[in-house]
Amino acid sequence: MVGDKGFKKFIVVSVFLLPNLLGFLFFIGIPIVASLGISFTEWDLLSNPKWIGIDNYLSLLSDQEFWAALGHTFYFIGGYLPLVMVGALAIALILNQKIKGIMFFRAAYFVPVITSWVAVSLIWKWLFNPAYGLVNYALSWIGVNGPAWLQDPIWAMPAIILTSVWKDLGFVMVIYLAGLQGISTSYYEAADMDGASRWQKFWYITFPLLHPTTFFVTVISLINSFQVFDQVMIMTEGGPAGSTSVIVERIYNHAFRYFEMGYASAVSWVLFFIIFFITMLQIRIQKRMVSDGN
Repeated sequence: MVGDKGFKKFIVVSVFLLPNLLGFLFFIGIPIVASLGISFTEWDLLSNPKWIGIDNYLSLLSDQEFWAALGHTFYFIGGYLPLVMVGALAIALILNQKIKGIMFFRAAYFVPVITSWVAVSLIWKWLFNPAYGLVNYALSWIGVNGPAWLQDPIWAMPAIILTSVWKDLGFVMVIYLAGLQGISTSYYEAADMDGASRWQKFWYITFPLLHPTTFFVTVISLINSFQVFDQVMIMTEGGPAGSTSVIVERIYNHAFRYFEMGYASAVSWVLFFIIFFITMLQIRIQKRMVSDGN
């Protein structure tokens, strides 16, 4: 096949890609297009869909639960994103050193990433238990009376944020670690010759050269944050008093509890456009920063 051109090469490549393309078409492509059509209907899964135009989207404008869930989603992102990025970078800097048993520590920090969200959520739900959870027990050692966490509207979302950071820290850490190992040691050798301190080397060498990595991590983490669902559903189910309701949790409830498939599809497409807009904005800002840097 090497060297083949034209129609013959196209046929051969298509045959090899066909199974994957068919899977994408039937399990992703067609459902996406169908959900767009469903968003313009009223459908309870039992009767035939009824065309109602843009009524579902208009209903979103006056849906207080939707706006509350959107606000809670941004609250989650505002707490999660800085913690996971700063924490992962700090751990990556430590694990980029020549330490005995470094491979063990790198693997240990990555274990939560491959652990099921169900298992992680159940464990942390137990840890945050106000009566016998280890979190409040540890706080009692320093004289702090811990809150009810998941039963408290004020502390429920911070508990979910901490759980999410703990699980995703290893994933972001690995990406930062790859970025750090891609930086040539010659920069640091030159800095040592000039008498630069450790902080100066980080601020003027490491951090600027990690900009592409940081951009990638920010985009990926933001997209994942907007789709936060598993830990919310298992740990609080959107409570208490709706304080942890998020967009995907509202989509799930409208689709599979209230059987409002049309409205759930409309919310899904609104979420898609929010993520798309923010991602495009990030890409544009990154290009402008690169252009200004040149």
